[in-house]
Amino acid sequence: MTSGFSLPRVGTTDNPVRLAVLVSGGGSGLAALLRYQRTPRCHRTTLVIADNTDVGGLQHGRDAGVTSVGVPLPMEVEKRKRRVAHERLVNAELEAADVELVVLSGYMRILTPWFVRRWKGRLINIHPSLLPDFPGAHAHRDALAAGVSVTGCTVHLVDEGVDSGPILAQREIEVLAGDNEEALQERVKMAEHILYPEVLDRLCSGQISL
Repeated sequence: MTSGFSLPRVGTTDNPVRLAVLVSGGGSGLAALLRYQRTPRCHRTTLVIADNTDVGGLQHGRDAGVTSVGVPLPMEVEKRKRRVAHERLVNAELEAADVELVVLSGYMRILTPWFVRRWKGRLINIHPSLLPDFPGAHAHRDALAAGVSVTGCTVHLVDEGVDSGPILAQREIEVLAGDNEEALQERVKMAEHILYPEVLDRLCSGQISL
């Protein structure tokens, strides 16, 4: 196994792996995953966490009967300690809910090594490019600026770098003439909503090894 990664246990429909989904925005990926999980799977979302209390994605969790909480940054903590202080609050929620796998779905905060080390191998992300091309927060803009004809999305395990962990799966999307960031983003999102649940199936059923 790749050094430092400890994958989640193998789940079944009778005893699914317990997921927490972390979001920062409207949660369209979360909504797609919750629809997918209406059919019994080897994974089940048991907790939704957002990095603010007024994030739209929380409502998708609540509508599905999933515990959904906003955990804002503790602004009373001095700035240089605030990121880890925030992650300790998030980690406490994860542990209290007995979460087994953390799913980042449009979660826009870069996680510190403190958090990654605790969840490494059980911390998964989807990124809107064909990594290692166009990591970071502006993948669609960067792909268009580079003039590529194909982009897509990548599901990967999270390590201490930025969008640099082991790649589990990718899906290609053609870049069309006249595409802007918004149009490209919407087509990539459609691919993400199909690919992410499929990879979670494979990971939580033991079909993925490192």
